[in-house]
Amino acid sequence: MAKSESVTMTLDGHEVTISNPGKLFFREAGITKLDLVEYYLAVGPGALHGVFDRPMALKRFVDGAEGEAFFQKRAPKTVPGFVRTVELSFPSGRTADEVVVDNLAALAWVVNLGCIDLNPHPVRSGDLAHPDELRVDLDPGPGVPWEDVRRVALVVREVLTDLGYAAWPKTSGSRGIHVYARIEPRWEFGVVRRAALALAREVERRAPTIATSKWWKEERHGVFLDYNQNAKDRTVASVYSVRPRPLATVSAPLTWEEVPDAELEDFTLRTVPERYARLGDVGAGIDSQAFSLEPLLELVARHEAEGEGDAPWPPHYAKAAGEPPRVQPSKRRARAAEGAPTDPDAPRGRAGSVAPAMPSPPARRADGTVSPTGRRRSSAPLRVVSQAATRSEALAGLDRWRERWPKASKHVGDEEVLVDGMRGRSSLWYRVRVNLRSVPEPDRPPDEKPDPDYDPWAAYRDD
Repeated sequence: MAKSESVTMTLDGHEVTISNPGKLFFREAGITKLDLVEYYLAVGPGALHGVFDRPMALKRFVDGAEGEAFFQKRAPKTVPGFVRTVELSFPSGRTADEVVVDNLAALAWVVNLGCIDLNPHPVRSGDLAHPDELRVDLDPGPGVPWEDVRRVALVVREVLTDLGYAAWPKTSGSRGIHVYARIEPRWEFGVVRRAALALAREVERRAPTIATSKWWKEERHGVFLDYNQNAKDRTVASVYSVRPRPLATVSAPLTWEEVPDAELEDFTLRTVPERYARLGDVGAGIDSQAFSLEPLLELVARHEAEGEGDAPWPPHYAKAAGEPPRVQPSKRRARAAEGAPTDPDAPRGRAGSVAPAMPSPPARRADGTVSPTGRRRSSAPLRVVSQAATRSEALAGLDRWRERWPKASKHVGDEEVLVDGMRGRSSLWYRVRVNLRSVPEPDRPPDEKPDPDYDPWAAYRDD
């Protein structure tokens, strides 16, 4: 089929035009836009179940999975009559009409816009202030084996079962596992997030060698339970979402019996329709009962009585009551070493409100020693080499890193390079890290400033 042709489909009584149906959306797998639309129609009831009656941010890959993505929170100016919208407010206080996908025609329409995965909010359109989903996002750190992700998922189930909840797992379609629990829509986002933090801490207590609730990457190990995915305005790829990865892997619902042996590559755009036709939607029972948040809130109260209060929020959120300093621990130690402000009573941003600047010598001397500047020397063989607004800029930074450190580079294969698409305020940004586990210790480069060193939150950070 020619790339420039169009295809018109009649879905739920509505006509939907698919433009450029032959356009490759996954080059390595040879998957076109029309293939993507037909996949979603094949699993339509299951995909709709994950997004039904929920406002959804449009994460658009107009150039396919290998291209740059952007988040479109506001619905396009022209929306077909079969697509519903609802006004949603954001933490900033601004509002926007977001798309709600309630039928197959709307589903095909958003895919035609370039939405590879679906990213709904955890609320229904009738009550946008109170989530009805508790979302547990298991995010493995670099080098963490998939087996550990599955083990942590089983501990999450154990904790939720002990507290009286039914838990529903699915692959993330990327590197992790999501576990959902349906809750009564009675509590605001901040309370649900706090409950998710308590759950993460309890899982960490039961599996301390493979699970962590620590927000700062320098403190993490194993599988991170990202409690902040339950904060207002955060979205997670929904069930049956195709992910923008080379094999078009899918965020597939699982039974708990499948979790110990499940492999991410088993669930792709090519394989899931047959599984769906054979098994149906194995996660359909999630709506059979909504649970009270009270058992988790009792766990919150117990943690607070033991001295465990709130944990850091994402950087662009307003400072929360009881939140610890929103500065990574190594920088706090550095600031403490630098001394106190010359004028502690000076307003923030005015002269004297911070300590005098210290010299900024290289992080490591030629003989390998570190000067006493308070900088942290990482013991893990992992380096952030670039952070950029676009993938191409980030990969160009990797090329420059390889040129600077040829001895190390020859030991760093593709499997040791991690390219992460990170969500910013309204678009993705990209981070490239290299794992130096295969590089002999004498040839490992020192910590250095990423090149480029893009900061997506610079315009929004509360200093």
